[in-house]
Amino acid sequence: MNRINTTFAQLKMQSRKALIPYITAGDPNLDITVPLMHALVDAGANLIELGMPFSDPMAEGPTIQAAHERALKHGVTLFDVMETVRKFRQLDANTPVILMGYLNPIETMGYAKFAAMAQQAGVDGILLVDLPIEEATELLAELNQYNIPLIFLITPTTTAERLTLICQKSGGYHYYVSLKGVTGSKQINVAEVAEKLAQIRQTATLPIAVGFGIRDPKSAAAIAKIADGVIVGSALIAHIAAIGNEDVKQITQAATQFIADMRLAMDAL
Repeated sequence: MNRINTTFAQLKMQSRKALIPYITAGDPNLDITVPLMHALVDAGANLIELGMPFSDPMAEGPTIQAAHERALKHGVTLFDVMETVRKFRQLDANTPVILMGYLNPIETMGYAKFAAMAQQAGVDGILLVDLPIEEATELLAELNQYNIPLIFLITPTTTAERLTLICQKSGGYHYYVSLKGVTGSKQINVAEVAEKLAQIRQTATLPIAVGFGIRDPKSAAAIAKIADGVIVGSALIAHIAAIGNEDVKQITQAATQFIADMRLAMDAL
């Protein structure tokens, strides 16, 4: 078992659900990322999805696209992302960190080097938006050497055949995209999500976390009733960006309050 499995198992024993914030490494600057990660955990986050900045984040809406642009403006690289995780691990040995992003920078680095660096830094999982499961064999082989799972997206249009393949190859947890479209969408139909999750659970054995469309404590609590985890990205990044500066204290305070309110609503179930 790695930290992801341990965390979900502990939460299940406590009858609680995972709160999983997403932030982009280096947004608004690299010096803020590690303090922000610690602040999120202190506020009640159970796992962290850390975005790897990329120049063409095609699955993202305007909010996360802007976060990638801010990070890239500071020259943040995949090496910087690994160093960020390593620094986070100096004070936090337990909270799972999942790197989320796109395949191109990893291909450029090389699969073997990437997997080894991820293990050395303390990464617990990888989620690549543009890596089809049919083309993931080589990267899976490298990551499996270090017990680092690949986490694949399941969408409302995922076929039964594809779901079976995903369940065979995935590790950690399943990321269910609650609706069609890009990140930052405003509408989420909880009843439709509940129906889809029931179908997925007929095949899946891993925990299921739901992302896209979760914007506030109310929507987080609604999804927590039916899923094993709640993922929040665009709303959190927008909340941070609204600060309008790069003051670490103001940003961490804003993020802490935002996540603490979600945690409170989820735990009140």
